[in-house]
Amino acid sequence: MDGPGPVETSGRPAWSGDGLHYGGAWRSASGRQRLPVRSPATGDVLGSVPIADAADVTAAVAAAQEAAAPWARVDPLDRGRHLRNLGDLLRARMPELAAMESAITGRPIREMRAQMSRIPEWLDYFGGIAAGLEGEANRVRGGYLTYTAYEPYGVCALLTPWNHPILILVKKLAAAVAAGNTVVVKPSELAPGTPLMLAHWAAEAGLPAGVVNVVTGEAETGALLCAAQAVQHIDLTGGTETGRRVAAAAGARLVPCTLELGGKTPVLVFEDAAVEEAAAAAAFSAFVAAGQTCVSASRFIVARPLYEAFLAAFGRRARALRLGDPSDPATDMGPVIARASRERCLAHVRRAVEAGARLVCGGGRPDLPAPFDAGHFIEPTVLADVTCDMPVFREELFGPVAAVLPFDGEEEALRLANDTPFALGAAVWTSDVARAHRVAGAVRAGMVWVNDHHKNDPRSIWGGFGDSGYGKENGWDALRGYQRKRSVVVRTAPAFDDWFAGGKRYG
Repeated sequence: MDGPGPVETSGRPAWSGDGLHYGGAWRSASGRQRLPVRSPATGDVLGSVPIADAADVTAAVAAAQEAAAPWARVDPLDRGRHLRNLGDLLRARMPELAAMESAITGRPIREMRAQMSRIPEWLDYFGGIAAGLEGEANRVRGGYLTYTAYEPYGVCALLTPWNHPILILVKKLAAAVAAGNTVVVKPSELAPGTPLMLAHWAAEAGLPAGVVNVVTGEAETGALLCAAQAVQHIDLTGGTETGRRVAAAAGARLVPCTLELGGKTPVLVFEDAAVEEAAAAAAFSAFVAAGQTCVSASRFIVARPLYEAFLAAFGRRARALRLGDPSDPATDMGPVIARASRERCLAHVRRAVEAGARLVCGGGRPDLPAPFDAGHFIEPTVLADVTCDMPVFREELFGPVAAVLPFDGEEEALRLANDTPFALGAAVWTSDVARAHRVAGAVRAGMVWVNDHHKNDPRSIWGGFGDSGYGKENGWDALRGYQRKRSVVVRTAPAFDDWFAGGKRYG
């Protein structure tokens, strides 16, 4: 069926129609169950999407499977052209995309505009490097030529989160599609709108029908997608417990998966750091996206000589942040995604204070005018004198709560930083170049920033280990991760060396 176009019609969001999007078109869901999509800033219902059932998932996977072989045969240079066309279309619709994402996630429009401006780079980058993925060849003993060749998996399942619905989807999709795969996307039920629109725009940009497909729903829809026999690779960004279930589902069918999961990012601030710069970065790293990123800074481990000065500067910056309407360019921080998220964060703050932590600022709900008084806002919160046994130090909160504690010496700083099962991101603040390299090499994290935080680029690999998952996004690692590598051995000797007739060569 024909679905809504990329503009609002009759007050209904463009993505909130009857359908799912697969096979290059909007499709009616087989069932009638729907999911409301609410604004976290006001609680208002923005629209709704279908809950895809087994029949819907089967149809979407079939569309992707039908397109897989023809798409794999497309020359990588031509695949790259298709991706760049989609990137150009996203650039042209950046204001619309940013407004949609801000409304659905509650992130401030200024933040979203900045993020959206970077997203086409992933399409440009992977579209550009796909043709450079070359095999190797060697002549080996006995008169043989061996060479390697890459081939796509076929149908890939992309399970994406609500905190960066388009950014994380494009990071995965650009690599998967450039490598010659087709994809079926299952976005978070909390933020399904922009992934649906991306599928619509991919068809508009000229990608063949079935290359990009989206089914919406809850956890059961994702489980159905992971269990589909045609799906040969699974890529998830989500929570650690969800990652365990996805890894088990992939393992049951012996298909590979990439998992970008939780984090509890430590920031180590040494005594020679510039305190105002470190505090400004702390406010950004802890409170951008209301603390709802996998690498949000949530543990600040600060050298004792700088501790009180850092707390004063950090608290001053946190108190100055403006909360409110996400569509207002003056807003610095929006709400968390759901009421349950807000209550979880506030409960952690209360327990930490009861256990002896010092509340530097925040710790409650801001006083906002209607309709934002009904939103899921939390004051930017800084807790001092936290101890390493407090849950606020150990558990991923996914909210604007920063735990700060002092250290004495580099060895203790690293012990505190590494006291976690997570190993995703970390940051080091120091003016000592030798220390910067030494600590970056010893801290347990897949990505380490020195005198900065959360910088991301399509050329810089992204991913962790431990409870933070495995596999990599970005760079050549991501492109290779979406392909199988095969070896071909060709006899160049003039005659077959018959083993049972006295031949001696063997491999």
